[in-house]
Amino acid sequence: MKDRVFRFFVGLTCCLPAAVAISQQKTVVKAVPTSAKAESLSNLPHGGSGIVEGSSTLGGARFSLGNSPSALNLESVCHAAEEELIRRGLKLDDSSDRSLGSSRQRHQQLASLASDSDTDSAVIGEKRSDVEQFAVDQIHANCFQDTRFPSAAQCQKCHEDHYREWSVSPHSYAQLSPVFNAMSSKLIKMTNGTLGDFCIRCHTPVGMAQGQPIVKSNLDRLPAEREGVTCVVCHRINQNWGKVSGRQALVGGGLEEPIYGSIGNEILEMVLQDPKKYGLLKSPEDKAEKRIPVHTEAKRFFAITTPAMCGSCHDVFAPNGFRLEDAFSEFKSSPAAREKNQNCQDCHMGQVPGVASGYAMAPAAKAGNVFTAPRKRTNHMMIGPDYSIIHPGIFPHNPLAVKEQNAAEDDISSGLATLREWLEFDHEAGWGTPEFENELNSSVEFPVAWTDQARRYRARDILGEQFKLLGEASRQRHQLLSTGYLLGEICFDGCDRRGLHFKIKVSNGTDGHGVPTGFDAERLVYLRTTVIDANGKLVFISGDLDPNGDVRDSHSFYVHNGKLPLDRQLFTLQTRFLTRNIRGGEREQVLNIPYSLDPLPYVRPATRPFTVLGRPIGARKHKKNIEVGGSRWADYTITPGQLTGNGPYRVNVQLIAAMVPVNLIHEISSVGFDYGMSARMVADAVVKGHSVVHSRQSVFKVDE
Repeated sequence: MKDRVFRFFVGLTCCLPAAVAISQQKTVVKAVPTSAKAESLSNLPHGGSGIVEGSSTLGGARFSLGNSPSALNLESVCHAAEEELIRRGLKLDDSSDRSLGSSRQRHQQLASLASDSDTDSAVIGEKRSDVEQFAVDQIHANCFQDTRFPSAAQCQKCHEDHYREWSVSPHSYAQLSPVFNAMSSKLIKMTNGTLGDFCIRCHTPVGMAQGQPIVKSNLDRLPAEREGVTCVVCHRINQNWGKVSGRQALVGGGLEEPIYGSIGNEILEMVLQDPKKYGLLKSPEDKAEKRIPVHTEAKRFFAITTPAMCGSCHDVFAPNGFRLEDAFSEFKSSPAAREKNQNCQDCHMGQVPGVASGYAMAPAAKAGNVFTAPRKRTNHMMIGPDYSIIHPGIFPHNPLAVKEQNAAEDDISSGLATLREWLEFDHEAGWGTPEFENELNSSVEFPVAWTDQARRYRARDILGEQFKLLGEASRQRHQLLSTGYLLGEICFDGCDRRGLHFKIKVSNGTDGHGVPTGFDAERLVYLRTTVIDANGKLVFISGDLDPNGDVRDSHSFYVHNGKLPLDRQLFTLQTRFLTRNIRGGEREQVLNIPYSLDPLPYVRPATRPFTVLGRPIGARKHKKNIEVGGSRWADYTITPGQLTGNGPYRVNVQLIAAMVPVNLIHEISSVGFDYGMSARMVADAVVKGHSVVHSRQSVFKVDE
């Protein structure tokens, strides 16, 4: 059996999905044969772990972590380990003392042993001292603690309410999304790797700051990496970067390093100056004292309360002139910004989602068992149109649910199960519920991780809390969408020889940006309209879904293949990507990469100033969203051949919002999806999340 601790340093390379293999220096793309049908595509294997480059601590000593054993200062680490063992009252044997006495020779020998992947672990165990074993184990553990950029779970200890809100937010889901990761990988593949980290640097800023691989399974990412837009992504920014499409630097450091916020150090100083009230707080000088970790300083950062903080990621402008998202630009020219002097946070971090309703006054932290003084309290759920389609044991983020891969089996402070173990828990079958467990028979087989019935009950208790939080987020999302989209009443336009005519108006309910905004080319917002006669017969429908889950537009594969008719009266607000052809002209595509006869398309800066042309050269968007203060009419005609003569006719109109269209899932499926999900599973979950935002009914009595 190989020694896993040493193999962590020497034998470990990053295992990437088979479809796209990427390193920081060179990109290699490997195509995967695939079927034309989305539902038959198979998922790809998961990635592997990587070594963190950064700094970590052990017993007060600091050391660097590199990509090879030679980069590890084992001598200083072992001395630090010796001090730590002495502090813990553990006895050192003679071999440990002797090895420390001739440390350099011993460490060189260890490095040599570590590079031998065929060496049996038992042999290595005989040659390694207690101090050295402890040192290596601590290095392994500290890598996962990721102390340069602390995990949100570390912030939760004092900021419970903030963490709870954030844990179910679109920000915390940004990197976990299997749709995003597959789309990023697909675009990288289509551009021969030249896209680089353009997409992912907004979705896992910590991962990119750590130099982690662009394509890698979330199951193998460190906590702060897979947390997406986690606490440090906003509160470790110390300068206003402007519209940089996520290209901004984070301030590294452990939990005790300064953080950046809206009000500065006032409340933190009160806590630090009153240790009797708030408990004994951590001081870097005395490593042995019992303490609570806390920031040493809270610095006021003016930009964190301005729209510019949001604009650094929510205005995406590619180097070739293509504008993918322009939510920030829309806002800057809106009445909310120009006339009301509002900012993004007023509507998206206030008391009511989508409405500038003011902020709550509440404590920002709980130090020890005492809450700090009330202050302006922002809501960190910042809900949006996205929703989770992954296992509820993995999202929302929950330290009680997830146990990291490096955690000991008997570590009661860690979560219940690893990410991979949660994927094996069949919550839809009822595992852990009294109904299922009481009727359980011996023929049912469970994965090894879930053979213990008590553990299944515990998992179900955790999932109960997860579903409760997901339900809260769903209600907040509906509130946001119902504020942003307004649906008028159905207007009867008469009946003539061409048929029955009616219309309905859809309006923008906000004064801050268009709807939809942001990634509007993949935001599906549409009307589903039905007309039923007095006998209950369906005489007309628009906005229905094909068997894949797509509306019947030009991107539906069933329409494209002639199996279903095009929905010519479909009302949709989805923006379209238009790409330029090699000989001129444009074509509409699901993805924004131009179709090219060149086998190696790549993203590059424009050779001509696109500002003069008034458009990007390679691709652009045909925006179909509703501008601020604007509206669109949906006009419908029921032909005489559709009318049955059995009036009156009941008309029902629903405004439905979806996260992404299913045709996007098909388009990106060739690179596979994370968590072992197939394209069919992803598509079904996306359709399941469609939300009816508004609904209107009317009855038409006509003479036929």
